[in-house]
Amino acid sequence: MSQDQHYNFFESVERSFDKAAQFTKWEKGILEQIKACNAVYRIKFPVRVGDTIEVIEAYRVQHSHHKLPCKGGIRFSEEVNQDEVMALAALMTYKCAIVNVPFGGAKGGIKINPRNYSPFQLENITRRYTAELVKKNFIGPGVDVPAPDYGTGEREMSWILDTYMSLRPGEIDGYGCVTGKPVSQGGVRGRKEATGMGVFYGLRELCNIKEDMKKLGLEPGLEGKRVIVQGMGNVGYHAAKYFHEAGAIVVCLIEWDGAIYNEKGMDPDAVLKHRNETGSIVNFPGATNLKKNTDGLEMDCDILIPAALESVIHKDNAPNIKAKIIGEAANGPLTPEADVILNKKGAIVVPDMFLNAGGVTVSYFEWLKNLSHVRYGRLGKRFDENMNIHILSTIEDLTGKKVSEQERKFIAHGADEVDLVYSGLEETMHAALHEVREIMVTNSKIHDMRTAAYVCAIDKVGAAYEQLGIFP
Repeated sequence: MSQDQHYNFFESVERSFDKAAQFTKWEKGILEQIKACNAVYRIKFPVRVGDTIEVIEAYRVQHSHHKLPCKGGIRFSEEVNQDEVMALAALMTYKCAIVNVPFGGAKGGIKINPRNYSPFQLENITRRYTAELVKKNFIGPGVDVPAPDYGTGEREMSWILDTYMSLRPGEIDGYGCVTGKPVSQGGVRGRKEATGMGVFYGLRELCNIKEDMKKLGLEPGLEGKRVIVQGMGNVGYHAAKYFHEAGAIVVCLIEWDGAIYNEKGMDPDAVLKHRNETGSIVNFPGATNLKKNTDGLEMDCDILIPAALESVIHKDNAPNIKAKIIGEAANGPLTPEADVILNKKGAIVVPDMFLNAGGVTVSYFEWLKNLSHVRYGRLGKRFDENMNIHILSTIEDLTGKKVSEQERKFIAHGADEVDLVYSGLEETMHAALHEVREIMVTNSKIHDMRTAAYVCAIDKVGAAYEQLGIFP
């Protein structure tokens, strides 16, 4: 954490909230309710690990009940603490509101380093944690729906599902108690790449806005734009991959053990293959190794995407950032001081609470799939294909011309699950970006996208509370 951050993570979120709240119509009491964490559950439970018994510390925070269920990931990390979980739960509330996903925000965490435990031990810890949540009604398809986060994935979600179903036998919508599951267990296709793809869709739409690009001295579109990505995990890799495929030039990739630079661009798939073979992205053929991995953040580029840790851009390095667009793919990669510095420089900072909402958006699609008990595309795919083939054949008969076999397959294709998920995610990110941007354009006192995003979220949550009639 940067030395310029004299307040904790939750205070940082509240600081951004307070800055935006002055631009909303809500009275102080409603704002205090929106800002407050509604329920904090701190658990300590014993688990046998080898020959000893360990007492495990864990949390589940439900930040807002303005809409149910609550939604948020579960992380396994030694850094987990109540402040962090509360801050992330608050961000989930605002994130869901911005992208119009009807959930309240939540977050969970278990204070362990998963590398120190065998899969069997991790399973015991995960199942016991789930049982504790069930006991206090902190999990359920209509109550609180966890998802993967740092240190967790499909495997842990399948353990949570199995434990829940064993404790709630016969619950018809039980599969909706958790998202991020394997497809074979009710998961949805497209979930793995969802966050990175959402980052791509959001930034691509921004780059297509002529007025904003003109202010930055850039041409509209992604073609030829120089991109730097920090973090080659799931989010960073997919973001880099989609930008590369769209014609952008990925000039620098940064990992914890080094950074590589090539002004002509790199193929993220080739870099990933190199890392899998050698254990590091360093010494990638054709690229230059940078002395320090953090030097990569300060290289010349058009778009910088920090997709790794919190507070990597702070008051000490923010003045050296040359990127004109900073897309926060990670949670909290900029400190508030860095945010101010970069906005004064004229850069556009696209905030995390909007940009990395692809994961929760597709989690919403998975939850809907579980409640409807039918795979997306199952009912309409074949009908659409037959209709498309019929229309194409009619046009060919009328014109006397035939399309190629490849074109025929493309035109005839009916949407299956992954097509519909991608389409829904693209529409969500586009609509949310323009909603946030409209707030900036129409209010001359709001000069940064983060404040506009908070205003957007506060107004939606405030309206939901008002409609509930809890403020007589």
